[in-house]
Amino acid sequence: MTSDWIYRYPTLYPGILLKRYKRFFADIELATGEVITAHCANTGPMTGVCTPGSLVQVSLSNNPKRKLPYTWEMIQVCDNEPTWVGINTALPNQVVKLALEKHLFPQLGNYSEIKGEVIYGLDKSSRVDFFLTGSDPEVPIYLEVKNTTWAQGRLALFPDTVTTRGQKHLRELMGILPQARAVMLYLIDRGDCTEFAPGDCADPVYGKMLREAVAIGLEVLPCRFDTKPEGIRYLGLANFRPSMSPLSINQ
Repeated sequence: MTSDWIYRYPTLYPGILLKRYKRFFADIELATGEVITAHCANTGPMTGVCTPGSLVQVSLSNNPKRKLPYTWEMIQVCDNEPTWVGINTALPNQVVKLALEKHLFPQLGNYSEIKGEVIYGLDKSSRVDFFLTGSDPEVPIYLEVKNTTWAQGRLALFPDTVTTRGQKHLRELMGILPQARAVMLYLIDRGDCTEFAPGDCADPVYGKMLREAVAIGLEVLPCRFDTKPEGIRYLGLANFRPSMSPLSINQ
């Protein structure tokens, strides 16, 4: 299934990545020749998607209070063919909310109300990304979103590093089963991947927990998105391969 643009980027400026450092900073040479430091919202290792010399796109904020007016939005990789990968982790929840409003995921049923950041969990210390109600039958849906950018060939993988936070989210979702539906939505932020698997070689505990969660009812939606400088659109689901994980990380 394909769709029109869900999200339209503001004006983007092309450049070349010089280096990424201290997690939050990226030095980029714009097409004009100017070298700028852009904010990097992705705090993870960004395995395979932060190679110096790669083409990138940045946005420019007009907020005078920002220390870094530019934000690094995407990078072009050539793992399969030249492909733009969205790396701004502030965007996925916005994109999913727009997709939910358009009811682009038929697997979720006929929900009528969408709430964000709802408190839940065994000790009420977590917030689920989206809480959907009004489905038929009327069973609430707890939906968590994970941005996914790491790939080996056509296989998208999450996570690309040990994630205790991600493990906690799995435990919390398992805890609400079977009284409610628990859904893990992996936003595959690149259009060249057709399959999805847990990144066991990066975090074997997460992979084991994900398979255990699926066995007791967790639903997995590995959603393929096409990211371009013009915008983002939904391509449909990737094939979920719970045990199909490479043995090593290729940086």
